[in-house]
Amino acid sequence: MKEEQPGSKYKKAVKSLAVLVITLYLIMSFVVSAYRIPTGSMERTLRVGDMLLVNKFIYGFRSPDWFGIPFTEKGFDIPYLKTPLFKPIKQGDVVVFKHFDEQMNQWLYYVKRCVALPGQTVEVIDKELFVDGKKFSEFYDTVEVDSGTEDLRAKARFTDMNIYPKGALYPGISASLGNRDNFGPLTVPEGSYFMMGDNRDNSYDSRFWGFVTEDFIVGKPIMVYFSFDSEYPITKFWKAIRWDRIGYFIQ
Repeated sequence: MKEEQPGSKYKKAVKSLAVLVITLYLIMSFVVSAYRIPTGSMERTLRVGDMLLVNKFIYGFRSPDWFGIPFTEKGFDIPYLKTPLFKPIKQGDVVVFKHFDEQMNQWLYYVKRCVALPGQTVEVIDKELFVDGKKFSEFYDTVEVDSGTEDLRAKARFTDMNIYPKGALYPGISASLGNRDNFGPLTVPEGSYFMMGDNRDNSYDSRFWGFVTEDFIVGKPIMVYFSFDSEYPITKFWKAIRWDRIGYFIQ
């Protein structure tokens, strides 16, 4: 019987661990990622502490555009590739996308609802949203969220603000178009989308920084896989788990 060489078990363990890490990295980069809800801006359906699974495959593959130490901001941007959309974005879809925040001088991830597709005209009249002249249905399924390595920030309690142009990244928004409560009309250009939060009084969205192009689309939230109420002390961890939230599918 052939004896196992000294250290071979260690090498096998290291190899297995490396394969597992690479597999998880590929899955999280191309297929699905996890995000956590940090704010209560959309408490009607998604709550603070909800943890979401996001399908990154449905709208096309996007290779990683950042390399660094997980759970930190230590890293750097790298070139990325984005394939065409496997499934077209539909009006009303909840979408995760990237946006460059000029105040923070960094890329942030957001979750918003797509309210207008390319070629459609969007207008806000006294806080009521109209698309192609028809009142848009009310939804309560989206908030700004964060994950371990990707922050999806919330900006709450906005006062009325003018819409300022942000340059070439999200082009087409003019200061003359109005403010948060009375905006437009504005036609969405080809290859772009108009995103808004369901809580329109409490949402930093396309009314402020313009269109989202296909290159910056990341994925579609699927479900709440876990939910935790941080108001409970650690000694009452079991009570802090919202069992009724687990498995909630996002529409």
